[in-house]
Formats: sequence, C-alpha cells, structure tokens
Amino acid sequence: MGGKNKQRTKGNVRPSSSGRAADVLTREGGVIPGFVGFGSTGTSELSYVPAVHGAEDIDNLVDADFRLVLRKMSKRDVVTRLKAVQDFGSMCQERDAEEVKGVLPYWPRIYCKISADHDRRIREATQQAFEQLVLKVRRSLAPFLKSLMGHWILSQCDTYTPAASAACQAFQAAFSPTKQPEALSFCKDEILNVLQDILLKETADTLSDPQSVTEDEREAKYVRMITSSLLGVKRLLSLLLQNDRVVLEQRLANLLASGKFWKYSKHKAPQVRGAFFEMMCALCEFTPGLVQAEAARLCPIVLLSIDDTDPVVLPPVWEAVLHVVSAIPDCWIHVNAKKGFLPKLWTLLKEGGKGMAKSLHPNLMPLLSKLPQQVMDPSLDFYTTFFSAVIQGLSSERAATSPSESAVIVTSFVECLRYCILQNTGEEECQGKIRTMLILQQLLPLLEKALTDSSLWTGPLFIMVTEMLISWEKRAGLHNDAEVKDSKDVFQRILADFWEELALLFVQHIDKEEADPQALEGVATLLQVMRYPERATKTHIQKKKSVKIRFSKTDEEEKSGVEGEDAEKLAQTVSKTANEKAFGSLQTQHFEDIVCQLAQLCLVHVNERNSERHLVFLSLLLQSFHTPRVFSTLVDFDDNITEDNKEKNEMMKNPAVHFLLERVVVWLAELGRSDTEHLVDMAFSSLYCCSRQETMRILNHITMLGLQWGIILQIIQRACKDPETLTNCSDWLKGSILGEKILGLTEELCKAGSSTRASSSSLSSSHSWALISFVLSHNHNNESLIGEVYMEKILEKLHTTLCETKSLSDAGNMEPLISFICDVASSFFSSVQDCILLLSAEELLLTIFQLTAQDQRHTHLSDSLLDKLKKVCVAGVQSLVQHCEYEFTEGGFFHSAAVWVTKQLLTVSLDIKSLQVVGAAVRSLAETVVSIGDRASPILIHFFTLLTPTQSEWTRIRQALPPQWVRIPLLSSHYRGVCEKASKDSWRFRESKRLPAHLCVCAVLGRVAQIAAVVVPCRQEEVQSRSTLTNLTNTVSELLYALQWCKELNYSPAMVSTYHNLLTEWGLSDGLQTQVSVKGLLETLYSRSTMDGGLWCLTLENYIKANNLLATHNAAVRELYGVADSAFPVSQTKLSTVQVLCPFMTREDRENLIALATAGLINWQETENVYGCLVVLLCCLNANTEVEEEVLQAILATVMEWRNSREDWFLFSCDLSEATSEQLNLSVEMMRFLTWLVTHCPAVLGGTQWDFLLCSMLAWLETASENVGSLWNPWVQLFVCENASLIVKLNQFFTSSATGVLEKLPPELTGEWTDFFVEGIYNLLLPLPFKITEAFAEPDDPVFPMAVLQSVGLALTYVPVQQLNHNSLPPRFIADQKTNLPESLQTLLNTLCPLLLFKARPLQLTVYHLLEKVMPQLPECDGEGDTSKSDDDRDEPSLSPPASLMAILSTCEELCDNIMAGVQVGEFAVVQPLSVEYSCILGYLLSWKLLLTFFKSSPSHLRAHYAQYLKRSCSLNKLLLHLFKLMPENPTYPGQGSETKETKTFFSESLFLAVDKNDSVEWELPHLACSVYYSTVQDLPAMVRLWWNSQEKRVSTAVEKFTIKYVSPVLSAQEISSVHTSTQMFDSMTVKARSAAREVIATYSVDDIYIELVIQLPQNYPLGSITVESGRRVGVAVQQWRNWMLQLSTYLTHQNGSIMEGLALWKNNVDKRFEGIEDCMICFSVIHGSNYSLPKKACRTCKKKFHSACLYKWFTSSNKSTCPLCRETFF
Repeated sequence: MGGKNKQRTKGNVRPSSSGRAADVLTREGGVIPGFVGFGSTGTSELSYVPAVHGAEDIDNLVDADFRLVLRKMSKRDVVTRLKAVQDFGSMCQERDAEEVKGVLPYWPRIYCKISADHDRRIREATQQAFEQLVLKVRRSLAPFLKSLMGHWILSQCDTYTPAASAACQAFQAAFSPTKQPEALSFCKDEILNVLQDILLKETADTLSDPQSVTEDEREAKYVRMITSSLLGVKRLLSLLLQNDRVVLEQRLANLLASGKFWKYSKHKAPQVRGAFFEMMCALCEFTPGLVQAEAARLCPIVLLSIDDTDPVVLPPVWEAVLHVVSAIPDCWIHVNAKKGFLPKLWTLLKEGGKGMAKSLHPNLMPLLSKLPQQVMDPSLDFYTTFFSAVIQGLSSERAATSPSESAVIVTSFVECLRYCILQNTGEEECQGKIRTMLILQQLLPLLEKALTDSSLWTGPLFIMVTEMLISWEKRAGLHNDAEVKDSKDVFQRILADFWEELALLFVQHIDKEEADPQALEGVATLLQVMRYPERATKTHIQKKKSVKIRFSKTDEEEKSGVEGEDAEKLAQTVSKTANEKAFGSLQTQHFEDIVCQLAQLCLVHVNERNSERHLVFLSLLLQSFHTPRVFSTLVDFDDNITEDNKEKNEMMKNPAVHFLLERVVVWLAELGRSDTEHLVDMAFSSLYCCSRQETMRILNHITMLGLQWGIILQIIQRACKDPETLTNCSDWLKGSILGEKILGLTEELCKAGSSTRASSSSLSSSHSWALISFVLSHNHNNESLIGEVYMEKILEKLHTTLCETKSLSDAGNMEPLISFICDVASSFFSSVQDCILLLSAEELLLTIFQLTAQDQRHTHLSDSLLDKLKKVCVAGVQSLVQHCEYEFTEGGFFHSAAVWVTKQLLTVSLDIKSLQVVGAAVRSLAETVVSIGDRASPILIHFFTLLTPTQSEWTRIRQALPPQWVRIPLLSSHYRGVCEKASKDSWRFRESKRLPAHLCVCAVLGRVAQIAAVVVPCRQEEVQSRSTLTNLTNTVSELLYALQWCKELNYSPAMVSTYHNLLTEWGLSDGLQTQVSVKGLLETLYSRSTMDGGLWCLTLENYIKANNLLATHNAAVRELYGVADSAFPVSQTKLSTVQVLCPFMTREDRENLIALATAGLINWQETENVYGCLVVLLCCLNANTEVEEEVLQAILATVMEWRNSREDWFLFSCDLSEATSEQLNLSVEMMRFLTWLVTHCPAVLGGTQWDFLLCSMLAWLETASENVGSLWNPWVQLFVCENASLIVKLNQFFTSSATGVLEKLPPELTGEWTDFFVEGIYNLLLPLPFKITEAFAEPDDPVFPMAVLQSVGLALTYVPVQQLNHNSLPPRFIADQKTNLPESLQTLLNTLCPLLLFKARPLQLTVYHLLEKVMPQLPECDGEGDTSKSDDDRDEPSLSPPASLMAILSTCEELCDNIMAGVQVGEFAVVQPLSVEYSCILGYLLSWKLLLTFFKSSPSHLRAHYAQYLKRSCSLNKLLLHLFKLMPENPTYPGQGSETKETKTFFSESLFLAVDKNDSVEWELPHLACSVYYSTVQDLPAMVRLWWNSQEKRVSTAVEKFTIKYVSPVLSAQEISSVHTSTQMFDSMTVKARSAAREVIATYSVDDIYIELVIQLPQNYPLGSITVESGRRVGVAVQQWRNWMLQLSTYLTHQNGSIMEGLALWKNNVDKRFEGIEDCMICFSVIHGSNYSLPKKACRTCKKKFHSACLYKWFTSSNKSTCPLCRETFF
C-alpha cells in the first residue's frame, strides 16, 4: 500500500505487488499474457512488449532498452511519451539492424495507436522515428505492411503539416516512386478497411477513452481522423494504378451508398467539409464511372455548396464544381440552375467573393466555358447580370481595402469579357446587342470608375484593357503581321464604337472648369499605359512577385486540369501576352486623335480661365506624347495669338520650340507660381524634339530670363535625370552663362547670410543653397557638372565666408549660413572625386576642422550644426587621404591643422570641456586617416611629429605645473625634497577650471599615438625604420609624468580627478607603456630623474613597481645606475633617484653605499652634504641591508657629537617658521635614524645614548607644540609626524618588547620612562590636537595638517588611563551642567566630546579611543544613582549618562535626522567617504559606541536608571531607525575569497578603528553601524524589544528579517558561550547551556526544595521574548512555582542585560522570599524588575507592602488612590 513518495526500507528487495502477481501467474498458470496490464485481444498478433518474468524465453530479440522505451510510449504523461518516441528514433538510428528487427512484431499496434495521439509533437516525432526504423530494417518491414499501411496513409494526410510531411518522407524512404503503387496495391483492402471504419463506424467516444480524455480533445481527434480519412481516400486513388482503381470501385460504391458519408458535406467542422470536396475531386478524376452512377446525389451537393465561403472549404468546392461540370455533362439535370445555382453565384460575386476572390474568381472563366446554353438563356440577361455582379463585387468592403483582391476581380472581369466577345462575333442581332452591352454598359463604366479611383490605376485594369484593344486591332487587320480573321469588320466596328465612347468620356471629365484633378490624372495614366504598355507590364509583373512557403509537395501540384480546351488556350494566350517584353502598341488613328483633342481642350482652359489643373494635365500628356503632330496641333490652335512673333527666330520653325518659347517660358516666368515642376517637365518634353545645339541655345536663353532659383534648380535636376538628357544639356551646364550665374548667386548668399538680416527670405535661400549643393556634388563620368573654374571660385567664396564666421561668432544669426555651407561642403566632399585637389577645398576643410575643435561656448554653434560640421570634416578628410597623389606638404590641410592644434594646446588655457572637444576632433581626424588603410602611416607620422612640442617647450610647460604634489609623497616618506622659501598661500591649490598646458598636450598626443598604433609600428626595437612615430618614448614618459602628478595629488581637487577620469575613458591610464620598448623608456626616465629629480624619480619608481620590472627586466634596471659609487658626491636629484633604486640594488651595491655614507658622516667636518650621507644610509638600512653594530655606534656617536658642537642642526626650541626645508630635513633624518635604532637595533644603545634619544625626542616634541602655527608648511608637518612616529615606536618598545630585551636595558631606564618621560610626552601631546584645531579651524583647507593629526592621534592611543584621569588640560566647565565627575575627568570630557564632530576622521577616532579608556570608570562616580528625590508617588527613577556626551549625541541626532530624512527604513543610505555627512554620522555612531561602553560598565541598578533616561529621551528609538538606514542589506565582510567555508559578515568580524589607516574607509561606516546595532541588542535587549514591538508592520518585518538572518545566530551563540565560560558562582544554583538547542538550564536547590528551569532563546533573539519552561520541581506549590516562572520570564524580557544577569536577579528574588520578605501584591515579585528595589510602601489598613513604582503605575492607570488589595484609601 506504499505511496508514491514513501521511503523504501533499506535492504527490502521484495518486488512490488504487480511484479509479484506476474511472477505467480507465470509460475502457477504457466500462461504468459500477451501484454502487460490489458486483457487478451483474441488476435494472434503480438500486441505489446513482453514484460513479465519468463517472457524472455519466447522472444529474446527485443533489447531491454527497446522494451523500456516502448513501454514508456503507453504512459499517460505527454512529456514521457514524447521523450520515449524521440529516444526510440535515436536508438533505431544507432543500434544494429538485427536488434531493431526484434521490435517489428510489436511496432504495428504501438504505431497505430501513437500515430493518432492527441499531441501533435508526438505525432510528428512518431513519423520521424518510423523513418529511422524503415531506413534500418528495409525489406524486413514487408510482413507487417498490411497492419501498418492504413494508419500510415492516415498520417500522410495529418492536419498538422509537419507530421504529414514526416510521414510522407518515411513513405518515400521505404518505397521508391515506382514501387509506391505496388505497395499500396498490396495493402489496398486493408487501407480501405481502416478508412471506411473511421468514416462509417467510429465516433468521438470510440476513438478515445471517455474516462481519461476530455470532451474537447475527443471531438478534436475525431474531426482530425475524419479529415485524414477523407484525404486518405484521395491520396490512395491518386497513387494507385488505373486497374487497381477499377478493382476498388465496388468497395468505394459501398462507401458512397452510406448516408452517413454524404452528411460530411454539411459537417460543422470546415476541415471536414474541405476534405470531403477534395475527395469528390479525386472521385471525378479517377473513377468517372462511379461518379456517373452517384450523379443524383453528388451534383446537388457540389453545385449547391458554392456559397460555403469558409477559407478552408471554398477552394476545394470550386475545384469540385469544375470537375463536376466537366466529368458529368448532364449534371444540370439534377440541379435547378435558375433557382439553386445562379442566385448563389450572383450573391457571391456581388459580395466580392466574401474575401476569397483569389480562390473564387480565377475559376469564373473556365466555368463560363462549360455552362450549357440552356443555363445561360437568355444570354443577354445572363451576361448583364454576371458582369454587373462582378463589378459590384469591386465595391465590397474587402475588395476596397485589399489591392490584391481588387486586382484578381479586375483580371477575372477583363478575361471573362474578352472571352464573351470572342464567343459573340457573329453578325446576328442578338450577338451585336451582347457586344454593345459588354462595351458600353460594362467596360466603359468600369473605366470611368477607375479614372477617379487611384487604387485601380495601379492594378491590372489599364494594361489588360490595352492588351485587349491590341488583340482586337490585330483581328481587325490594323497590324500587318496579324492574321486577318473572318470577323474583321466586326472588330473594326467594336474599336470605332469603343474609341468614340472613350473620347466622349474623356471630354466629359476634362471639358469643365472645375475638373477633378484625380480624374485628370487617371485619364493621363490610362493614356500613358496605352502609349507605353510594355513599361506598365514590367511594373505590374514586379509587383506580383511573391514568396510561397511549403513543407512538402501537395496533391494540388499533381492534379490535372479539367478546363475545356478553349479555356486552356485562352489562359495560355493571356499569360504569354503578360510576359512578352513588348507586344506592340495601339495602331489605330483614333488614339492620337483623342490625344490632340484633349491637348487643345486643355490649352483652351489654360488660356481662358488660367486653369492650373489643366496645365498639370497637359504636362502629363506631353510626357507621353511629345510628337510633332501634338505640338503642331497646339501651335496651330494658338496661331492667332502668336502671329507677330512667328519670325522672331529661326528656331521657331520647330513647333516644339515654338510652343516652349511662346508658351512654357511665359508660364514659368509668371510671378507667384508655387509649383513649377510640371512646367519644367513640359519644357523637357518640348526639348525631346530639339537638336543638341538648339537645346543649349534655348536653355541659355531661359537662364538669362532671371527666373527664380528654384526653377533653375528644377531644370538642372531634370537635365540630370537620365544620361541621354544629360548629354544633350552638357554644353549648357558647362557653359559660362550658367557658371557665372551660380557664382554670383554664391556671393550674394554669403553676403546676405553674414548680415543680421540672415533669415529674411528663408525659402528662396534654401532653394539657392540646394542649387549650389547640387552643382558641386553631382558629377558625370568623373567630371564636374559645371565648369571647373567656377567650382574653384565657389569653394573659395565659401571658405572666406566660414573664416569670417569664426571671428564674428558672437555677431548675428550665423547658424543658417553655416548650416547651408555644411550641406554644400558635405555633398561636395562625399560625391565628387578628386575634389580635394583644389587648394580652396583644403582651406575650406581646415576651417571646418577648426570649428569642430573649438568649444561650443566659444563658437556658439548648436549641437545639430556641430554634428553636421563633424560629418563634413570626416567626409573631407576621407576624400583627401584617398587621393593617390596627396603628399604631406607645408601649408596643406594636415600641416596647418597640426600647427593650429599645437598652438591651441600651448598658448590657450583649456578647461576640461575644451580639451575633450580638441581631443575628440583630433581623434576623429586620426581615426578617419586610419580607416583609409595603406596610406595612413606616413600621414600620421608627420602629423604626430608636428603636434609634439620641442624639448624647451616641454620643459617650460612641465615647470608650470603646480608644486602641491610634493605634500603627499613627502609626508609618506616616499620623497625627500627641498623647496625655496614658500608662503602659506603657495601650498594652497588655487581652484581653477583651466588645465595646465602640460596635461593638455599629453592627453592629445596620447590619443593620437593610441590610434596610430593600429597602422604605425611603435616598438623601436622591432622596427628600425623611418615609419615609426618620432619621439614616442619621450611623449610616453611625459604622459607618465602627468599621470604621476595626478596620483601624487591624490586626484584632488575636482579638476585633477576629472582629467584623470578623462584619460581613463580615453584608454590612456596606463600611459601607453606597451607601445615603446621597456629599456628605452627606463633609460629616459632614469636620465630625467638624475638630471631634474622631483616628480621624475617617483615616475621611475611607479613604472618599475607597476610593471614588476625587477622580475622581468632585472638587467635593464641594474644597467641604469652602473656602479653604486655613481651616487657620490650626492646631490638633491641623485638622492631622490637613490631612494627609488635602493630597494632594487644588489646587496653588494647597498653595502658599498653604506660604507661611503658612513665615511662621509664620520668625517662630517670635511663633508659638504652630511644630510645626503644620512639619507643614503637610511635608504640602505630600510632596504634591510646588514650593518655591523660598531658602525651604527660610530654613526650614533657622531650624531651625539653634533648635539654638542652643532646644536642648531637639531632645531631645539626654534621658530620653525624661520627654518629652511634643508634644516628641517636634517632633523627629520636624525629622527628616522633614531626610530630605526629603537625598532631594529636597540642593543647598541647604552645609558647615555638612551638619555640622548629620549631627551631629544622630548625637546623636539616641545618645539613642535610651540610651532603649531607653522604646520601649514609640509616640512614642519613632516618634522612633527616623524617625532610622533618615534614616540609610537618607543611606546611599542617599552610595552611590547620581550622580557629578554628589556632586561638588557640600563636598570633605571624603564622606571624613568614610566615616571618621567611618559608624563612629559602626554602633557605636551594631549593638548596638541586642540591647539591644531584652534589654529586651523577649516579641515577642508589644503594647508590643514591632517597628516599631523593622524600621527599625533596614533601616539595618543598609547596614553595610560591614569594619565588621562590626572591630565593637565586647562579646566573647561559648562554652566548648569549636572555632574558627579571629578574636575579633571569633567574637563577631559568637555574638551574631547565636541571634537567628535570635527570634520577630520583621525581626530574623531583619536578622541573615541581616548574616551573609550575612561568610560568604564565614569559609572563609579554616580554611586547609588538617583537617590536625591523622595520615592513617594513618582515614576521609575532615571539618571542621565555623562552630560557632555549626551549633548554631542543630541547635536549629532539632529544632523543625522536631516541627512537621512528621505531614506526609508530598510534602504541603504550610501554616504560619500570623508564628506561632511560622513563626519556627522561617524561622530554620531562613535558617541553611541562610547555610550554603550559606559552602559555595559554600569552595575545593574544604575543601568536601569540610565535605561529609563534613554527611554524618556527617545534617543535609542532614533538610533535604531538610523541604524537600519546605515546598515547594508547584505552586510558581507569585503575581501573574502570563494574558498571561504562560512561567509563572514560585519557582525561576525570585529571592527578595528585605526587612526593611521583609511584603506577601508568606504565600508567603515556600514561596519560601524552594524557594530553599534550588535552592541545595542546585546546590552539593551529589552529596550530594543520594546521599540521593535511599537513599530509599524513594514518596519518591524524588515528589522526582524535582517536580525534573524545576520544578528541572532551570532548573538545567541555568544550568549550560550558566555554561560559556558562564565566564572560567576551562585550559592545553591547551577547553570548549564546547550548550544545546539539554544537552551540554558538553571537548577536551584535549597534544603528540600529543588527547582529546574529551562530558558529557550527564540529564533529572532533578542526581538522575541525568551521563553521559560518548567523542568523538574520538588517542594514548591503550584501557584508559587507559576509566580517564579513569571518573574524570571519578566526579568529576562524587561531587564537590559545578559541571561546570567537575569538569573542572578531572579535568584536574589527567590532568596529574599525564603528570607521572609513578602512579594509586592501588584507585580508578585520581591525585587522590582527594573529598579531592583524591595517592597517598602505599606497600606495602613491591610499592612501589605508594595514597590513605589508599582503603586505609581496602579494609581495613574486606575485613576484611584485605593489600596490594590483591601480597596481602602491609601495614605
């Protein structure tokens, strides 16, 4: 009875119940069932794969894998079946043929079932698998064909096309085309059995199981099977041979005899009806005898179904109709055509085929050809009704909206009309009436409708009518090559009538004042098609091209036509005609007569009424009919008007010229004419009749007439329209008349554009600019359109104008002018080859480049115009570089551009935006050159060379860089340098938006070199040729220098950071080091470092370290300095270089340097540079060079000697503002030397040396404290920092050194350090931060000594607590400040607390570390707490933490409220590191951290008072809200590798707030917030719980979710751990913990009483309440037991402390109870839960005692003053 998911018992090898049953059946009965899970079918065929034990004896041929797959095919799950079928196909393909053959006995039944599956994917996959099976087994399939073939044919007719296609493919794979009829003949009876059963016997419920298949699915399958069966009969008949079809006729007759079969013609499913009619087609085609026999039933069903317009049904219905009328000549006996067939046909035609015209109308002509005369009588009425219905169908909604539907209807109409006229060419009166009706009442009305319907113009109507007219002309004998038929006279009469009526129709539309423009255009279109039918034919054929998609050959391709011979011939004739290239044109005289008549009519309307629409029509007419006769007609008609001008010119003899000059030119010159394009076309229609010379003279004449520029442009554009016209007009285009005219126009436009009246006539100027652009950009056979001389002059004028706009950028509205020039230049550069050879073109290009390379704030160009200029520039440069003869010459474009850019960079102070613009322009220029390819390299080399400054210019712009970079490397001991006497202001970085020239040059050169690297080889060791960028190594070194300058300034101020970001964006942040050789660059940097020093040495160091050159290019680095002796005699520049290279030197080299430096120091009186020797010595010592102790002692002795003889070198008690940087450097080096001795070699120090060292340190510290005002100087800052560092090392030495080291010291030294020096140091050091903040109040000032605060702060962290308790700070007290603290501690707090808000992180952390040391001592000063007031009638007592701290907390709270006002709880507020907001929040969190330290140090009775104060002030509530805005959503500790097993978070890792390190500053604030939250929930759990319960749902959910995920696990583990490790001992109580279950078990036993309590921590601890559960208890009453459990639960829930503290409180309570003190009857506890007091207030009546706080709550909540117990008034 096991369920599906039940766990199977291990070792249970018993098979399932069904398996056991099969085993028993085999063993006992000895009978093996045919298949698994079904009863016997009674057939001998194996129906399913054997699956029971023992079946293998019968058939071992079925492979186990096949058996499994075949079994899965019967599963209910669709996906399982689909996967099984796919696997079966794969296995058939992969396995051996013998294995696959074993499946064949079981395949037919499975195939028959699964090939009809509901899921179409399974059906498709089944056929694909079957194909693989067929390919593998081949002939072995034969024995099983009869059982397979029926469903195989069904599958080939599947309604899902991919499945049918796959089945056909399998069939073709099994049988070749010749074998297919044989195979089907072999199985024909079985196939027909299957098909007949489905069609006559099966229902939806018998085909599918009603219990497991839904009704919709059953019905869908039934419809699909019926459809497939009907199509299967068709397919069977089409594939069988004729004699087999005859054999099947009797069987098919039985099928047709069934009434159920004929009902399928009216089935509700359209696919069934469609399949039925397709089968009818097949019966008519292949079994005509059978059809004749069933004609009585067949004819009405087919012929009366023509109104079935379903898209699936209509095509087979009409195919069946044509088959029936062809195959059954007497079909109309069985159908009343007049009442049944024709009314349906008329309705269908009137509705345009109901959207199925494409399927319906092509069948109309074949139908007409087969209709007998008795159906069509009377013929005239029949044809009238027929064609009227077809034309009416054109107006149907579908035909009106679908051009393709409309085209099919029109085509059908014309074909039928043409056929009907051919059928009625006799001389009889009735036939004449039919012809007249067809032309006058059908064709001409349709043409009239088409004239006003533009959709019919583009259709086939006009071209088909023209074809029909040509065919009539041929029959009328008008074409010499045509065969003249007997009906010649008839067709001549038809043509005469048609043209007469058509002329009347045209005149009717044209000869009226308000003629419809659309009708006029329609007439022109019709005439044009009639004139040039071959053009229209080509257009129509192109439109008709379409794409058809198919999966496999359909049966429709194989069916043969049934149309009559006449119809077939006509169809062939029509198609031939449509595809002829040129089928001749209309020959009749009527045609040209109509055109001349219409032209004259138009001229009348133009002359008399000035009709513009008639003028347009005339233009369209002349485009198609520019013949001498038409022009003669127009001139003759106009004779009386132009008689006096006839002899004006010889050219007038040509009627076309006469008409052009006398008429068209006059019309063109008329003022106010907006549209002249049709007149220009008319002019060129006239010019078709002129010679080339006449054309030039006429066009020159027109040019001189002063026409509008728009008209001249139209004439030029029309002249360029086709090559023939262009050739005829070329003399005019290149002539002087047009050239001078356009040049004059250019000058006029430039003059007008540069004046303030720029936009006065925008329309005319736009035409004018378009004209100039056109003539410049168009060329013919690589020749300019106009003369080259005029091209040159026009370009010169444009260049001059652009140059003026640069200088007049502020004056006037220049945008339109520049925009026009851009358009012209763009067209010119991109269209005309060799255009750039013109010198004026290069100058124009340079000016455009200069405009693109200047900031818009200077040029005042809009974005769109600037984009246009850039595109023009690119086009011009491409044209320039592509020209094969171009060379880099002085004065050329590239030379001038490079000179101009260099001037901009060196002399103009650019800001970031301007630099970006210049860089972008130069980049675009270089990229354009590179994109051309082969010729780019020499051009870029020359360009780069010209851009590069000379060596003297490099030096000048490098020295102009601001010197503030010195501060950071100097104070971090990376750099030892000196400076001239500098003022305080010189160290302030003047905030400027302008970039130093050095940075600009480096950026632009780097950009060019970067792009040039694509085509120019850069590494000079690889290519020693002239094809490399000159001075690239020098440029790269300067770029590295600029990058180092930015780095040393720490990318501050904003201008430097923006510049560095720009370099990074440009890909120059690596300094292009990879483009030059390492050795060459190293040598360059080294030589600069030794010659100039300064920043070069840091650049060299950074280059060596960043590229790890010591490992990769060790030899090259060593070669730089050669031998160590080269450093002597030392100079300032050499010192900097030695400092850089010392770590990379060999040990021998460093030892040599130490020897030389030691000699120089010992002989100091003879040495010029003692400082240099000391620096070299220290560099070597810091590089871990071994040195003998005697040497160190000798050097130290020398230094001590200086103390006596050269005390001024030590700067004791000096005014450091007067000291030079060299003097300060010497003192600093001595401090560093002494620091190194203390750290690395204290053994060399004896008593005297220690005295010298400590006294010097103290004297230097005193000097520092006296010179706070001079700390703006970086060298004074360095002096103080190194002294503080010495103090730190001394503290570490005396506190952390090993015992053995300290024992070797002079005996009194440690005592002197502790008793004297420490006090002396911190008396001077403790006030120092406050002095600095007073002297430098603004921390953002560049001269603010932040480094000093950091160093001094680090030294102060070592101050002993007693030194803080007895400090010597000047007293500082605040009026009305309540305090119990001693004066020294209060002064310390009042002095330090305000500094928590000072915007200097090192100072804030220093103050925090100092206060953290004294916080644990402060609660002692509050004694017993808040006892000053009486206990009577008052709330719980509260006590404020230190007032100074609370004041700062209050200030910070307000600031944080403002900072985080817009942030919701749960969102992470990102704070910019070291900003003002950062300082405020840091001060706030540090204050709370101190407060929590204070709280944790307090005894439990005071803690309740402090907690009450925090509760009243709501400070904690605000803190928690702020914390949930500052803690990140995912507080993961940064820097964890993927291999970390447990993810570290800010809660699991402790926070160390280092004064001297800020590398983790970006996540310091989130970590601190997490740390504060953790301390809060640890030390104030009850208050946090109270706050959490009071919050709204959204906040409380977010808080709980975060706490459960990150805080509770850590806190619970710590609580349990603290219980384990607790050293607290209780009398009569033991405490144990279970960490896995988060439980604490407390056992209390006194005498015979035994109590066990189990404390369970919740999952969301400490937000959820701790549950207290009952363990064992002995000797305690139930009520008392409940009270104690409630008390413990209350203590743990409401007291702010740990579990151990709660247990201690509860134990005291129980102890008091046993001592005889009664419970308070309000809280049922002896000791109060929050203030820990005993019940003292007694009722005078009942004598019961209560806690004061409990009584207060009772009175205030009940509004009564009665005793809670006896209800008497309480006194």
